[in-house]
Amino acid sequence: MLGASAMSLRDERRIARRERLGALRRSGTFVTGVALVGFWVLCAIFGELLAPQDPLATDPLDDLAAPSGEHWFGTDALGRDIFARVMAGGREMLIVAPLATLLATALGTALGLVAGYLRGAVDEVLSRILEAFLALPVVIFAALLLVSLGGSRLAIILAVGIPLAPLIARSVRAAVLIEREQDYIEAARVRGETAAYTLFREILPNVLPVVLVEFTVRFANATFAIASLSFIGVGVRPPAPDWGRQVLEHYFLLGSGFLGGWAVLFPVLGVVSLVVGISLIADGVAAMYER
Repeated sequence: MLGASAMSLRDERRIARRERLGALRRSGTFVTGVALVGFWVLCAIFGELLAPQDPLATDPLDDLAAPSGEHWFGTDALGRDIFARVMAGGREMLIVAPLATLLATALGTALGLVAGYLRGAVDEVLSRILEAFLALPVVIFAALLLVSLGGSRLAIILAVGIPLAPLIARSVRAAVLIEREQDYIEAARVRGETAAYTLFREILPNVLPVVLVEFTVRFANATFAIASLSFIGVGVRPPAPDWGRQVLEHYFLLGSGFLGGWAVLFPVLGVVSLVVGISLIADGVAAMYER
């Protein structure tokens, strides 16, 4: 009886997933987010073909130039082409942020599954450890870690991914607490399935919606955190044309008049549009599972 009930529940959820995917494709919020993120992905891949100038080439005699036919977004304080640097500025971000989010998702999902299913002393210990990490803001934790590890790509992935993992673990744990009381879990226990099988073959597929929503939300968090780390000088190392570092190098120009603002304005718009795009995708995915 329990087995039949569990099979029926799985079929219902499979049908629901198909309906939600159809709704997602029709979601204006999701499509707009994909378009924004897709634009920056294309720029990261083909930016050198789109930009007529070398993003690393300097020309001190042509610094802080206004937008023109030669320099579409003008030049910065070192005479570097702002358009070329903005086109290339998201490249490192779109490599590091997804990897940091994948690390956070894998670690957070595993911790949430174990804590929510085993409960008892294991849950208590893991919950206290996660709360300790949650007490410290992501950017502060990452900055402290990067001071020790340096600003390599791997160090940034670890520094951003590790503090995001407890946020995902908390949400996954809450979903597992609900799933562990369902009939199909009792059916697995009756069949004598191991805890590992029950966690990864029975519970995990049914908490994947929570994991997916968390991934998209934390992707936006990771993107903003990486830009913030570059802005305070501990993120992507120069001379890479990173958006956050471009703002750091030229924010002092904001009070110097119209031309000085170009070097800051466009990198900021790059960060904002990418984060907004990812957030719209996250909103679309979250709305899909609320139907």
